[in-house]
Amino acid sequence: MFDHSLKFSLDEGDSLGDEAASRPEGIMSPPDNAAARERVMLDAYSDAVTSIVDAVGPSVVRLDTRRADGRRIGSGSGFLVSPDGLVVTNAHVVDAARTAEVSTLDGGKFSARILGRDLDTDLELARIEENAIFPAARLGDSKALRRGQLVVAIGNPLGFDASVTAGIVSALGRSLGSKNGRMIEDVIQTDAALNPGNSGGSLVSSLGEVIGVNTAVISGAQGICFAIASSTAEFVLGEIIRHGRVRRAYIGVGAATHILPRRLVLRHELTQDTGAVLTRVESRGPADQSGLMTGDVILAVDGAAILGASDLVRRLDAEKLQRVCSVDFLRRSEKRRVWIAPIERRGL
Repeated sequence: MFDHSLKFSLDEGDSLGDEAASRPEGIMSPPDNAAARERVMLDAYSDAVTSIVDAVGPSVVRLDTRRADGRRIGSGSGFLVSPDGLVVTNAHVVDAARTAEVSTLDGGKFSARILGRDLDTDLELARIEENAIFPAARLGDSKALRRGQLVVAIGNPLGFDASVTAGIVSALGRSLGSKNGRMIEDVIQTDAALNPGNSGGSLVSSLGEVIGVNTAVISGAQGICFAIASSTAEFVLGEIIRHGRVRRAYIGVGAATHILPRRLVLRHELTQDTGAVLTRVESRGPADQSGLMTGDVILAVDGAAILGASDLVRRLDAEKLQRVCSVDFLRRSEKRRVWIAPIERRGL
């Protein structure tokens, strides 16, 4: 993507000197020109990070909530996902407030109305009330992430606007406790440093796409930070826009994305390489009553392929309520099917 080759020429009368003359052909001395030295120092890694920041940074905002007397009671990060002012953040950033003040990178200040929040995933959607065109970030496909991939976190930690940290994807498919005590599934773990105020900011891939919503850091740990996957966020935001809340079919499981052994893919002639492994099955829940167990890998719900935990969450929507669904899964090396009657799971 980036061309860092440098070409140098000698004016007439210039001499390479004895050292340069003895240097093998194609090996050049360090450039004396300051601009050339700067280009050498700005290596591919730096180019990637700065390109990401240039592309996504303007969409990152700060949100403040205030009391009637004007005193600030909460602050955090968010990012714009549409030119007409839709802002994504964490539910715990705005908490129970109905409005927030949004500050943009260029110094603009706007009032925003909370459209809806989902405590199950700690996500919230707000809309800026003023008519304007805003720089918007693009949501990417978090299911395509790999461990070791470069990511950049952009937010407003400790009140410092548009702060940037970089790191890698440390792990995928983590579970994280939400504010209401339920588990958020398919969470991204990264070592990109986060601090108070980073919550709600964007975690961006090397393609310049938001693949996570920064949400938490473990106190006392070094380099262990978490983000809600963009595939989860996309589902939640769509539900809030349509219904004002997230309606879910509930079967009582926790899950993580799981890579299927190649031999099982071939043996069962599967068209997918991943599924959703059950990490928890709640006693007397719909899944437990149907016979599902911890360690089972769900492949499909009502014939629709399940490629990971976020797919399972997405497929268990309001359409699955008050009816029986087929669930195809692997137990050890055998493919099986059960029938489940989901119930509605209500979040805020």
